[in-house]
Order: sequence, then structure tokens, then C-alpha cells
Amino acid sequence: MSNEEDKLRWDIDLHYKKLMKDASETGYHLNPDVDFTKALIAGLIVNTKRYGYASCPCRLAAENKDKDIDIVCPCDYRDPDLAGFGACYCALYVSEEVVKGEKTLAPIPERRLPPGERGGGHASSRVQTGSFTYPVWRCKVCGYLCAREEPPDVCPICKAKKERFEQFM
Repeated sequence: MSNEEDKLRWDIDLHYKKLMKDASETGYHLNPDVDFTKALIAGLIVNTKRYGYASCPCRLAAENKDKDIDIVCPCDYRDPDLAGFGACYCALYVSEEVVKGEKTLAPIPERRLPPGERGGGHASSRVQTGSFTYPVWRCKVCGYLCAREEPPDVCPICKAKKERFEQFM
């Protein structure tokens, strides 16, 4: 084994531990298949070295952070995918039901719009992305805001449950 391979394994293990800690502190879960999860982390590390940011290893990057900001891990699509399918697009993050074995993983449709259809802009009471408009949800406990069809199951800041969110404005 070369020093490069040893360093990559060390980086993967270090990143895995950090992601596990961050996920548990914010109410998220990493895929329980450790080998699979570490392979995804290797992709994040490669993309960080290649582009300067950790773009999703399962999507094509434009090699421009401004154009790829929606797919910097954790991507903008993680929470809606977790709520709707039990996992994010690449299955790095999974729901509690998946961790407990109550739900199995299945393919997840791509939510990311083609480059010409992606919108931008700032949050108001509803946020428009391309041709889709999303309500803005506010955590009544800590004030966290997010724009999506439904509030998250768990607030990523204070871990309040879904029922503690209100539609903002």
C-alpha cells in the first residue's frame, strides 16, 4: 500500500467520524452500510480536491461552486428526499426507519432541474426555484427557516420535531 492510499483511508475515516458526529447532533442518520458510506465519502473527498468543494458524488458537477451550490453536501435536496423516500439521492443520509430496518431503500428520482431551468433568489414567504414555488417553514423553537414542500421531520439546529414548525408569513 502506498502513502497516498494510506492518507486517503485516514482522510475517509476522519471524515466518516466527523459526519457521524454531525449527523447524530443534528437529528440525521448516515447510511448504516459503512463500506457504502465510506465509498461515498471517498467521492466527496475526491470532489473537494478536484473542485474545491464537496459536490455530491452521485451527480455531475459544473466545476463552478456558484452553479453547483445546490449539490454541495449536504445538498438542498436531502431533506425532501429523506421525507419522501427515506434517503437522500446518493443514500449517504437515510431516515430513522431505514436505520431501524423498517423501510428499504429504493431508487430516488432526480429533483435537480437541468442547468437552464435552475432559478435563484432570496427567501420570502414562498421561494420560487425554476417553475416550482415552495412555502417557507419556521421552527418555533429556534427560528430556523427552510423552503420546501413540508417542514423537516427534525430541525437540524435544535432537533425539534416536525410539529414544532409553522408556515412562515
